Amino acid sequence: MIDTIIFDLDGTLLNTLEDLKDSTNFALKQYGYPEHSIDDIRRFVGDGVQKLIERALPEGAANPVFAECLKTFKENYAENMYNKTAPYNGVPELLQKLRDSGFKTAVVSNKFDMAVKNLCKTYFDDLIPVAIGESENVRKKPAPDSVFRAMELLKSKSENCIYCGDSDVDVHTARNSGLKCIGVTWGFRSRDLLKKEGANFIVDVPEQIFEILTALK
Repeated sequence: MIDTIIFDLDGTLLNTLEDLKDSTNFALKQYGYPEHSIDDIRRFVGDGVQKLIERALPEGAANPVFAECLKTFKENYAENMYNKTAPYNGVPELLQKLRDSGFKTAVVSNKFDMAVKNLCKTYFDDLIPVAIGESENVRKKPAPDSVFRAMELLKSKSENCIYCGDSDVDVHTARNSGLKCIGVTWGFRSRDLLKKEGANFIVDVPEQIFEILTALK
């Protein structure tokens, strides 16, 4: 019986791409490097902000200004991450329905922990009681650490949990955690990729997540 769903954040619950693009380009511009398109940023995200800047910056982590550029990005993003970010259509209603039906929910993300907690609090308040991001104590996805920590905080067993995300990283995270995966097609990766990587379910609208959970419950 499934009573717990653990969500990815970016590309799954929130469309954060424009704010990520703006802060990435702000940081690059400070050091005289060319800016990137929204499609570039879409390809770069998924493995945390360090990887985002590594992919965006010429020479990546070997660039002499890499650390400074990453710091500039984080500072700018912390101040501007609410400018254009918004929940995907149907997501707030889904989360409300899940809570009303007795499901437990959490978010695990490769975004830095402060941003994850603040974004979840701002957009979802108490609909997401557990939000875990990247920190020194937790390995990034697809390592299962953040998922296991979420299950611990929710007092949920693995056999009662399912994972939901939009990317190959999420499918691998679910597999490494011993959970089935719901892949969503409205995020940063394609249906074909989710299918190829082995998502157990693929949905096109948030309401379908509720239908799957209800069937599994």
